Amino acid sequence: MSKFTDDILTSLLAKFAIVQKEYVFQPLTDGYINDTFLVLENDKPLYILQRVNHLVFKNIYGLMNNVHKALEKLEDYDYHKITLVKTHNGKSFYETHKGDKAYWRLMTYIDQSTAHNTTEDPEIAYEAGRIIGKFHLLLNDVKVDDYVDTIPRFHDLNLRKGQFEDALQNAETHKKEIAAKDIDFAIETLAKLTAMNQSQLPIRICHNDTKLNNILFSKKASKALCLIDLDTIMKGHFHFDFGDAVRTIVNTAPEDEQQHEKITFKKPLFEAFVSGIALNGNFLSNDEIEALPFGAILLPFLHGLRALTDYLNNNIYYKVAYENQNLDRGRSLFDFTQKALTNFDFMKEITANKLRA
Repeated sequence: MSKFTDDILTSLLAKFAIVQKEYVFQPLTDGYINDTFLVLENDKPLYILQRVNHLVFKNIYGLMNNVHKALEKLEDYDYHKITLVKTHNGKSFYETHKGDKAYWRLMTYIDQSTAHNTTEDPEIAYEAGRIIGKFHLLLNDVKVDDYVDTIPRFHDLNLRKGQFEDALQNAETHKKEIAAKDIDFAIETLAKLTAMNQSQLPIRICHNDTKLNNILFSKKASKALCLIDLDTIMKGHFHFDFGDAVRTIVNTAPEDEQQHEKITFKKPLFEAFVSGIALNGNFLSNDEIEALPFGAILLPFLHGLRALTDYLNNNIYYKVAYENQNLDRGRSLFDFTQKALTNFDFMKEITANKLRA
């Protein structure tokens, strides 16, 4: 049961500049970090009320400035606008001062929308590529230094490598024995990936968490509407967003899948995804296009490495339903990483053919 009663949520909603009516609140449980509630009037969803987790995101003012600036640009005939509802004093969020400190925001709800955890439909993959490309196209001319890093070094391979090495040094012997093959794979893959030079790649404002279920689709068609969960909007490289999308679109199995024969690299879905990006025109440099297959290896590997690290650290970061869930998650992601490595030449050919001018 949520600790936020209807009375508490009603009092919070009253801080925002909307018509005060008899609203109903429905908790949404898909997110792991923030507390999120659907606000309805007569069974019609109108708003999303959300508590932003300031224990994860240390700079709420900077985060909300990022979101506000991005949403001003993220609107077009084929990109659905999300609006931040202002408080009565014109702010984009409300900060509580009684009891535990908390930060709340209110956003418009996109009616008749849905999200997919996985897909086997090339049209969904195509639309995912189109909307991610459109997101970047709309933010192509922003001043990147106007945006703060909401989670510093989020996709930094050197940071994750150091955390893994520390965990390995301090891990219990039996855990290292159980995960011996996974540790070997991590060490070998780190050697391959750290050789990749990213210094020549342009810095963009990226979403940085482009898993498939962070894309809203129309319930009535396979049309992608926009990206959601914008708290990680910050500086990055395009291949971050590319790789994170590939790991959840091309693979149709969940992250902690234990039956590895179900883990896939579906070439038709990859090709459809890249075709969707290409619909936005030639907005990527040749160096960025060259880096895309690397991104499709890097991002699943990074997520797998973080899961393995947490397993070695006795599950201190990710919530787990059972003791070895982080190990299973790491193994599944490493399996997909290997499949992406095997398909490197295929990815290189498809991205070059479809995205180069």
